[in-house]
Amino acid sequence: MTQEITRTEHSALDRQFTVLLSPTRRGARLARLLATAHLGDWGLPTEPATQIVAELAVNAAFHGRVPGRDFRLRITAHRDVLLRIEVTDTLGERLPPAPGAVEPPPGDAESGRGLLIVEALADRWGVEVGPVPRKTVWAEIDLTYANRSENLLDHSLG
Repeated sequence: MTQEITRTEHSALDRQFTVLLSPTRRGARLARLLATAHLGDWGLPTEPATQIVAELAVNAAFHGRVPGRDFRLRITAHRDVLLRIEVTDTLGERLPPAPGAVEPPPGDAESGRGLLIVEALADRWGVEVGPVPRKTVWAEIDLTYANRSENLLDHSLG
């Protein structure tokens, strides 16, 4: 059984949640569930953030997997204006394509669309290498825009 370590920090300006998860389907699913719970607790919109978490966690569990090494999920809300999602794995020598260079898979492929989804949903995303042997794939969402879009949707439905 993999030991999971969680840490939640609350301050007036920033809120942060960090957890280590096993690089498995269960770990990827748990990443999404924990993100949903923490964003809801913080009073922040859960979508599209939880979809981004799901895609990055699946990539870490399957493409960044090193047996016996967990991946880390970190979610940080900066002043409720910016949400940063980071997923760190320990296979730093295997890098994903750069933002803007992600190619769609063949039409009949059953996988290979995760970073395209991240690119479509995030305002920015990228990859940071190090410290060895790690890499971090991150995505940012501008919350002022997300909140404005959510409020417009609520008003149009009501």
